[in-house]
Amino acid sequence: MITIMTMTWQELLRKRVLVLTLLMTAVFLLAFWFVAATLGYRNMGVFSRSGDIDLIEQFTRGAFILMLGFFFGGFVLAFLAIFSSFSAIAGEAEQGVMQAMLPRPIPRWKWFAGRWLGYVTLGIGYAIVLFASILAVTSAHAGIPRDPALLLRSFLLFASVVPLIISVSMLGSCFFSALGNGVFMTMLYGAGWLGGMIEKLSGSLDLDEKIIQPLNTITGLMSLVMPADAIQRQMLAELLSYDQLTSFVPMTDDSIFSLFAFGNLPSGSFMMYTVIYGAVAFALGLLRFQRKDF
Repeated sequence: MITIMTMTWQELLRKRVLVLTLLMTAVFLLAFWFVAATLGYRNMGVFSRSGDIDLIEQFTRGAFILMLGFFFGGFVLAFLAIFSSFSAIAGEAEQGVMQAMLPRPIPRWKWFAGRWLGYVTLGIGYAIVLFASILAVTSAHAGIPRDPALLLRSFLLFASVVPLIISVSMLGSCFFSALGNGVFMTMLYGAGWLGGMIEKLSGSLDLDEKIIQPLNTITGLMSLVMPADAIQRQMLAELLSYDQLTSFVPMTDDSIFSLFAFGNLPSGSFMMYTVIYGAVAFALGLLRFQRKDF
């Protein structure tokens, strides 16, 4: 299984998936640096009436910069997980690699688990780099939370999107062609993101209750189909200590925060659902792979 995991790393390096991702991440962080510098208090002269730095305004700017950074950072991480694993089964079967590998004395479940571990460990390693980079850029221009326990919980939520998406992607690869699975996963992630975005913005729209109720039902179903966006909202709530943030930062539905912020935060039951969702996707993918003919 470790051998298969190592082979997965080597394959991603050979296909330059990781190299291209790191190059595009560097471009993203460079652009994010200039945005953070523009919004940051050091360049905006944020002072209180006494002439001291206004800590509430500083934290507000830092909160918005973090929301903006992780809004796009979540996309980057999710698409790395999708496009690294969408052809894990179907792509290799189409190229004839699977027919050469499976006759060897290795159980199918070990091959599947090794591939999964390879994609997940690489994705989590990238998540560490991205998470730390966004925090470092924001810290250079505004205030950020510095509680180690809080940062650890936030990172675990941020990185948990990787095994979730890869489990679903590898399950889809057992049923669809490589191209078809890539399209399917992109649309599935897009549906979950769209549901979360509509949920965030629906409160600012002056809609009748008869329209809001079915709209909330639809967005809820979208989140159930792909809960990655809900995990992202919970990560931001943990990172920014949402309960404390709302006590001194205006978070009204028509504020600029509503575009990037929280909406209805997922409950503990929903977070447990995401764990079960990922575990079931992994188990179904493993069972399907063991019974699949190549």
